[in-house]
Amino acid sequence: MVRLLFLLTLLVLPFDVLAQSSEYDVTIARVKYGGGGDWYSGEESLPTLLAFVRQNTLLDVAPSEDIVELTSDKLFQYPYLYLNGHGTVRFTDREAERLRRYLLGGGFLHVNDDYGLDATLRQEIKKVFPDQDFVRVPFDHPIYSAHFQFPNGLPKIHEHNGQPAEGLGLFHEGRLVVFYSYESDLGDGWEPEGVHDNPPEKRQAALRMGTNLLVYAMTN
Repeated sequence: MVRLLFLLTLLVLPFDVLAQSSEYDVTIARVKYGGGGDWYSGEESLPTLLAFVRQNTLLDVAPSEDIVELTSDKLFQYPYLYLNGHGTVRFTDREAERLRRYLLGGGFLHVNDDYGLDATLRQEIKKVFPDQDFVRVPFDHPIYSAHFQFPNGLPKIHEHNGQPAEGLGLFHEGRLVVFYSYESDLGDGWEPEGVHDNPPEKRQAALRMGTNLLVYAMTN
């Protein structure tokens, strides 16, 4: 169960989301980006994850995500952003500046490589944090124990290149602000049963790890 800290955090989050008119405490958003990549892929993944989160935590999350562009003023309403896709991602200078401002102000970005996003993502994220490279998030980091226990780090959900899953991150003043699920494809594991050939235990692991990401974003 989510600790009382979550309820206290709602009182101090630096986002306009707390002032917006909604029957839910938390709404997350999917990033619509340029470059030609399919930012919209896995349309059923987030609603499935959010239903699982509602059933297994105290997080009062909306049942579906919003869509947001990095240039939109709505960006700062969301404590959690999800960026997903297979192809090319591009950030304009203004988008990169706004994403940096969002992250330094308390926001959290989860990037899910749905296979094919990696090369351009690493290039574009340099526009946001020029002095940083992705580093492996240590297995004892709170993101692996925020609600469910993952003592061995990010679970491997869907095979692409046969490489091990890596949970990579960017930090600001000790806080994990970007989590990059690489060679794991949590998004595929979040989709309804039958969409992908993932066994039940893989889907369960993906949903539990996704829950950790949301709980961490709301309590750190």
